[in-house]
Amino acid sequence: QVQLVESGGGLVQSGGSLRLSCAASGRTFSRSIMGWFRQAPGKEREFVAAINWSAGTYYGGPVKGRFTISRDNAKNAVYLQLNSLKPEDTAVYYCAASWRGGIVQRADMYDYWGQGTQVTVSS
Repeated sequence: QVQLVESGGGLVQSGGSLRLSCAASGRTFSRSIMGWFRQAPGKEREFVAAINWSAGTYYGGPVKGRFTISRDNAKNAVYLQLNSLKPEDTAVYYCAASWRGGIVQRADMYDYWGQGTQVTVSS
């Protein structure tokens, strides 16, 4: 069974930075597509970023140029560097994994999800 565990969330001031981590176990990590999504109170889950098995990256419009996704296959981990944070980035951030092809921006492409980590950006 695949397990995903996020860490690194917290409270930060506007303009600050955080680095989220997601540790994966239970399946060949190097062949996965890993994604990050976020969900703010009262809003739908939103695509943030994804990285495929060849380290190709994809970003949602609101975070492009500010967030960076990366992976370390030796550590079975994916990271999300959040820079120039804004109050509207406040949300629970979820790590997700898929071993299927598809549209990486769609939440239904991912079969496994972490429990989420809270990111709060104060103004």
